[in-house]
Amino acid sequence: MDAFDQIRIDTPEQIALELPLAGIGSRFLALVIDTTIQIVLYLITALIFIFTMSVGSSVFLFLPRLLGPALAVFIVFAIYWGYFAIFESVWCGQTPGKRYAGIRVIKESGRPINVFEAIGRNLMRAVDGLPGVYGVGLVCMMCNRQSRRLGDFVAGTIVVHEKPTELVRPSWSSSAGMTGPVPGLENVTADELILIETYLHRRWELDNFVRTNTARQIADRIKKKTGLQPQPNQHVDDFLEVTARQIRDSSRFL
Repeated sequence: MDAFDQIRIDTPEQIALELPLAGIGSRFLALVIDTTIQIVLYLITALIFIFTMSVGSSVFLFLPRLLGPALAVFIVFAIYWGYFAIFESVWCGQTPGKRYAGIRVIKESGRPINVFEAIGRNLMRAVDGLPGVYGVGLVCMMCNRQSRRLGDFVAGTIVVHEKPTELVRPSWSSSAGMTGPVPGLENVTADELILIETYLHRRWELDNFVRTNTARQIADRIKKKTGLQPQPNQHVDDFLEVTARQIRDSSRFL
């Protein structure tokens, strides 16, 4: 197991996120699992083509002679280059190996990665893998405190451990730290604040589609009750973080 180092990310709203960095050990475990899955996929592809060839060339008689080998090369290419990028795009920065190891790829800002970043960081595997067994990537990870390989630097990403979420309770500021009431916040109940903070704690565990819909539903509910509106181009997560901070700083629940 890794001795977890922490990374502190300060959002534009001065809300600090502390996340445990994934080190070489957990990332290597994830890589072994993912590589094993890729090898299994290669073997399945080979068996399919060997079987079809053994039953006679008449199976592909109506196709050009070179189409079979070309299709096999394409599938191998797709497995090698597409496996990591597709899974990290669909599973919000995780592959089957990363999910088993409890780690996830995120942006340096703490946001989930998008398709372009997933593709960019994984295209660099060709360099990180040199001269074999990820030699370049391993050296690069040992030379920086965040255990980032070249692909992470190119895409602006880091790999962190999933933080287990247990009981989520709102933490209240003392009355001495209050900055004054914000109109409309008195309409927010304690249960609604817990709803906001539960979402903010667990958002990394959600599928992109579910996460987006959940955030919008919560934000619409809060906007309707308080009259607050997000700033232009403000991400819905940022709006919820600011609202939660304002509620904690200006509300009292007995």
